[in-house]
Amino acid sequence: MENVTDRTSNPFGMRPPCERPCSEEVAAVFGYGDPNADFHVIGDHPDIHGGANTGVPFTDSRAGEAIQRTLFETGFASAPYTAEPELDDCFLSYLHMCCPPDGRDPSGNAYGDMERFFDAELRAIAAHVLLPVGPRAMEYVIEHYTAQRERIEIDMDGLHASEIRGSGFLVVPVQEPTDWEEGDGQRLIDSLLAIRGSDYRRTADLSRFLGSDDLYFVR
Repeated sequence: MENVTDRTSNPFGMRPPCERPCSEEVAAVFGYGDPNADFHVIGDHPDIHGGANTGVPFTDSRAGEAIQRTLFETGFASAPYTAEPELDDCFLSYLHMCCPPDGRDPSGNAYGDMERFFDAELRAIAAHVLLPVGPRAMEYVIEHYTAQRERIEIDMDGLHASEIRGSGFLVVPVQEPTDWEEGDGQRLIDSLLAIRGSDYRRTADLSRFLGSDDLYFVR
């Protein structure tokens, strides 16, 4: 199924109950990008990964510059860095799209309140490859979208740019960009280029149930 929308920001009209807007112009940092993307980059919240002033995930921050550079080098973005990136086959979003008050990290309850919005958007995008950025996003993705939580230790240094098979998803962990050491950026670029050149899509052929010669593939 294809999402039919011309909206790049908040394509599904999410309305989270934020305590306060990020700024006069930005209510929250909504999901952004190609709503039919195969690759979904998942960050934490605006105070960590940026966007409070732009309304776009992974902008106006060191982490955003590193992620956008990676997306440019792997063919997802048309420029190495911009406040309004043009993305193809890639979607960006946060676990917690609201800006937390007083510069504090959101509470556990606050993350819980945002979970339904994030999960609804992730399932609407229905990407094949999830790229959780940083330990909190990684923990959430492993817990909810794989069956491997008991088998995997959240060691972002060791997991960075690796491939983990999930429940219908391929997960590629991304070390917090501000903690990248020499070579970490290139490792991620190389991994994404290899995945894009492979048959990464997770689909099932249900044609046998149609009673015709038509092909019917689902996620």
